[in-house]
Amino acid sequence: METRFGEVLARAQAAGRAVGAFTCYDLLGFEAVVRAAESRGAPVVVLVSPASFGAEGGERLVRAFGAAARCSSADVLVQLDHVRDGRLIERAADCGVDAVMADGSKLPFGENLAFTRTVVGSVRSRGVGVEAELGRVEGQEDEAGETLSGEATDAGEAGRFVGESGVDCLAVAVGNVHGHYSGAPKLDWRRLREIRGSSPVPLSLHGASGLPERDLRRAVSLRVAKFNVNTELRAAYFRRLGEELGAETAKLNLKGLGDGVVGAVQEVVEAKLSAFGWR
Repeated sequence: METRFGEVLARAQAAGRAVGAFTCYDLLGFEAVVRAAESRGAPVVVLVSPASFGAEGGERLVRAFGAAARCSSADVLVQLDHVRDGRLIERAADCGVDAVMADGSKLPFGENLAFTRTVVGSVRSRGVGVEAELGRVEGQEDEAGETLSGEATDAGEAGRFVGESGVDCLAVAVGNVHGHYSGAPKLDWRRLREIRGSSPVPLSLHGASGLPERDLRRAVSLRVAKFNVNTELRAAYFRRLGEELGAETAKLNLKGLGDGVVGAVQEVVEAKLSAFGWR
């Protein structure tokens, strides 16, 4: 059974483009991502961190994202990101997410495969796509900090993992990290090409915030179909919030404050979508 998540990634890949996946913590961030998607005519994935979903009100947030996504003229999908708890995955499926990222990357290969296969068997019949990670992309999803790259994805294992797990998408570790890179990013392009040759499903590259545009475009040319972006969005959000607070606090103008944040984050999202081929 092909999922909408898998279909959107495959369609972008066939067109020589990639789908941007952007972490959103509230409706301001969500609005910025959707406006950028509609402006570029691009599909997007709205990522929800497990911390956001597991917090009080998290289910309401995801349901709100889903309802608002259905009102967009663009393809907007909602994905629960980097989740290791099977109970959270079940709850997310019940809330109508389009995909989950079943993260068993810290487990040994066999346990990661078993965990991922269980998730696929549990949610695929409900139309929920599954992304997994092989190798380990280091760093924090919700906080910024300098990070060294983790254990690289083995190309030979990637083919077996994809074939036996049934995932829609595979996140790979080729020198990419979450948060800020410790020094200049250095992706292992040879390894990426080898993984691409062994994997029949679209690949995902996390940690796209710190990668230069030339690397993003090169990765797209090597048929990476999904990029996760978080840190740069949060930086734009906080920067604009700081600039606006003094002026808007005196007037208690929440609408103006929110508009400024949406505009700042939208600008970052549009730049990323351009690098992913949506011009």
